[in-house]
Amino acid sequence: SIELAARLARVESRNITAASPPPIFWTDAVGAAVRDADGNTYVDLTAGFGVAHAGHANPAVVGAIAAQSARLAHGLGDVHPPEPKVRLLERLADITPGDLGVSILAGSGAEAVEAALKTAVMRTGRPGIIAFEHAYHGLTYGALAATWRADFRAPFHRQLFNGVRHVRFPDASVPGSGREAIAAVRRALVEAEHTETPIGAVLIEPILGRGGLRVPPAAFLSELRALCDGDSTLLIFDEVYTGCGRTGRWFACDYEATVPDVLVIGKALSGSIGLGAAVGTPDAMSGWPASTGEAIHTSTFLGNPVACAAALAQLDQIEQCGLLERSTRLGARIQKRARTWQRHGVGEVRGRGLIQGVPISGTGRALRIADACLRHGVLILAEGSDAEVLAITPPAVITDAQLDAALDVIEHAIRAGNP
Repeated sequence: SIELAARLARVESRNITAASPPPIFWTDAVGAAVRDADGNTYVDLTAGFGVAHAGHANPAVVGAIAAQSARLAHGLGDVHPPEPKVRLLERLADITPGDLGVSILAGSGAEAVEAALKTAVMRTGRPGIIAFEHAYHGLTYGALAATWRADFRAPFHRQLFNGVRHVRFPDASVPGSGREAIAAVRRALVEAEHTETPIGAVLIEPILGRGGLRVPPAAFLSELRALCDGDSTLLIFDEVYTGCGRTGRWFACDYEATVPDVLVIGKALSGSIGLGAAVGTPDAMSGWPASTGEAIHTSTFLGNPVACAAALAQLDQIEQCGLLERSTRLGARIQKRARTWQRHGVGEVRGRGLIQGVPISGTGRALRIADACLRHGVLILAEGSDAEVLAITPPAVITDAQLDAALDVIEHAIRAGNP
């Protein structure tokens, strides 16, 4: 891995992969196990940024990719579309809540966020956006404008859209925070009304992901829904991280039975190949004009048949293998274990299903714990704006023995580093 890091540093932008400490280089993975270039094996509690929800190298997904690649690897997505695109869009209409079911496919979650924001301005004619503090929506320019972190935004702020207003994301553990957030959204809607950027979109992660894995108070999403009429203002849920079964439901918004105007998904959608989707209601998507042969939002690889085939197999695996129920069960197992760590400088575990956050007190301590876990064969990431939360987001196919062994490693690292 050290040799590969040196080679990579010569040919990749120095901003992409940190050289210190040197990373491990993955060579193969299966289920919840990853092997590096030095032959070391790790239990993966990241699912590859949440992608491998049905497991790394899931045989059904791998088989679908191989079969589709041999038959048709590319098509003319918006001119003469590949047939698998139709089946995937029908499948998305089946699993998304309410009357969601008209989609725009994309090559990534960030691109799908861009499609959702474009949908809002096409439907409402209003360019302004309300997003939330600590939100992460991606690093392409439209998504970056709605992303909170200053270190991501600052170098490019002069090129970013300035019609985004951020309000505080509410926390279920803080009494009254939901009420305060709704009041802040209401004020922002009113304040923007007679400006050049009246609000046409409210964009939120139903569970804050990279911003610290925070769950909003009960009924907050439904109250937010009541502020967005779907005519002058669209409600957009960014479920790139939480969607496709990670929370124990198909989508995190299912817990409140709240249907947005546009639902954004990615990551676990294909389990492998870059793919995202903005799935809207027929009314929300009616703002787009009918194509006359030249789409105003498309891309060369839109609806790539291999990616679509992978997604169809991935969604089937999540359903057929009972991974929604398993995510719920394993999430409860993680929470029960993590609560025993609280006397060691650990906060209250939070999350749903297999998106669990463990707050760690002490500057830089979560990163040190993650590094110690890596040395003992467990891959885990520190999330949050200050990297203060351990994110436990394994593949749903992780075995009980793998999970217990990984939690043992985390506990040992927490105890060893307890201030």
